[in-house]
Amino acid sequence: MGAAVLAAALVPAAAYAADDDPRIGLAPGYFPWSEASSNIELLDNTPRVAPFDGAPGNFGFVNSDLAFTGDHAIMGSFNGFQVYDVSDPSDPTLSGSYVCPGGQGDVSVYGDLLFFSVEETRGRIDCGTQGAPGSVNPERFRGVRIFDISDITAPVQVAAVQTCRGSHTHTLVSDPDDDANLYVYNSGTAGVRPAAELAGCESANTNTTAPVTTGNPTPWRIDVIKVPLASPQDAAIVSQPRIFTDPVTGAYNGLLNTLPGTRHPSGSNYSPLPNTNTCHDITAYPALGLAAGACQGNGILLDISDPVNPVRLDAVADPNFSYWHSATLNNDGTKVIFTDEWGGGTSARCRETDRPEWGADAIFDVVDGKMEFRSYYKLPVPQTVQENCVAHNASLVPVPGRDILVQAWYQGGLSMIDFSDSANPVEIASYDRGPVNTPSATGVNLAGYWSTYWYNGNVFGSEIARGFDSFGLLPSDVMSENEIAAASEVRVAEFNAQHQTPLTWAPSFNVAGSYYDQAVRSGELAGATLAKVSKHLDKAETLADKGEKASAKDQLANAIRVLGTSGDQGELREALVALRASL
Repeated sequence: MGAAVLAAALVPAAAYAADDDPRIGLAPGYFPWSEASSNIELLDNTPRVAPFDGAPGNFGFVNSDLAFTGDHAIMGSFNGFQVYDVSDPSDPTLSGSYVCPGGQGDVSVYGDLLFFSVEETRGRIDCGTQGAPGSVNPERFRGVRIFDISDITAPVQVAAVQTCRGSHTHTLVSDPDDDANLYVYNSGTAGVRPAAELAGCESANTNTTAPVTTGNPTPWRIDVIKVPLASPQDAAIVSQPRIFTDPVTGAYNGLLNTLPGTRHPSGSNYSPLPNTNTCHDITAYPALGLAAGACQGNGILLDISDPVNPVRLDAVADPNFSYWHSATLNNDGTKVIFTDEWGGGTSARCRETDRPEWGADAIFDVVDGKMEFRSYYKLPVPQTVQENCVAHNASLVPVPGRDILVQAWYQGGLSMIDFSDSANPVEIASYDRGPVNTPSATGVNLAGYWSTYWYNGNVFGSEIARGFDSFGLLPSDVMSENEIAAASEVRVAEFNAQHQTPLTWAPSFNVAGSYYDQAVRSGELAGATLAKVSKHLDKAETLADKGEKASAKDQLANAIRVLGTSGDQGELREALVALRASL
């Protein structure tokens, strides 16, 4: 099962935004900063404080990914993790921090457990700050840490699963048929540890063009960790699936050299088209039995109905992509967006000279277990040579009837896009700051958003250098008050961007109003039909607020009678039927 390859000139470059976009020309600044926003407002910034407040560009103190549980956001860092109380999104507060150096700082939560990725050689089993010098060190830790956070103010490490390439990212995979265990897919991108430090590790030449079919080389596989929820201290690797294998030849490096050439079409010397020997990130959707893997040189689709033994369904490659970095599935699993971290996140890759299909998103429809390319999306405004900028981590915004994503672009800020039409994604909100002060006209100090995620009514951002940000959406021509309110009605107990769960909406006037607004916006609800539906829906809500439910149901029935059964009218009709049944 080889990888489908996209043609380099499949889609022409799109023009960047007009010169009057307020994001252009923002003045440099650390604290204070200049900013520009559209349809979203910054509610609060909580700056980093000791011991997590290294100077911009100091990788030892970089803020990384986010996870959420209850009223708390957990922000990973190369120095450990921090916990923020977000019960008041307009004023989040730092409620605790835990020093545990070692990078990468990828975090996930599940019940009372926190999972934490460690990849650097300075990581220690005991979370010490003294490092682990030497080529072999029995105190070194590289892998996935597990903490008990039942008392979130006093985390306790209960397990530390060592892996051969450390843990750059990890993904939680729950099994709908097994409540007793949780699985963790581990992706390590660093060099292989010596067997003298960790038994079973086996290096290999990942650049070989010859089929690799013998031995048990550490590359070309992921780790599957089984976590017994009643005894997480017993967590251990239970399989190491070779998800890149060529099913015909049996070559472990079966997705190697799926594209012609060795360099990115930009000619960049340090962004070669990578071979695929690990995944950078995997996003699981257990309820659908699917996962999307962003795996260096390929985007892959996995069947995870058996979590211990994932099976590759499809793989795609693209000459415009330098490094497949992360993935997001839409709510019904019919679309997947992959990001390309061209330049590794430390370089300016949103310049006027950079084509919009470089360092961008690629949007695919999922059809019969295969991925079909539809379009690219890139931040539609150029950034300066002082700003590291490229596609990065994102999550869905649960507006009923639409596919919406809020995405981090490092110093490109955040961009919220509607990809309901996967061939024509459209930006609907944005926020950007000017570059962090730099020592020279062309220098880059690492900063900007690592992640921007929606959680229970607000967008939260992990700003690499400036701290923790919270945002509120604003009503606009492209996002109504009903839609924002309906999205805010979706409440979850915890959130991990790489562990997707189905989004569901209880019937409400906000949900029905969302479909109403969408039908009006598209023009499918107009004229006399619009007037009748509007009158009956307004009356129904007024009556329901007074407790006159029978009369409210009568008004909803009147609205239902005049609506069609297909398109936007059909979706509104279904929402009104559900709302009427709920009264």
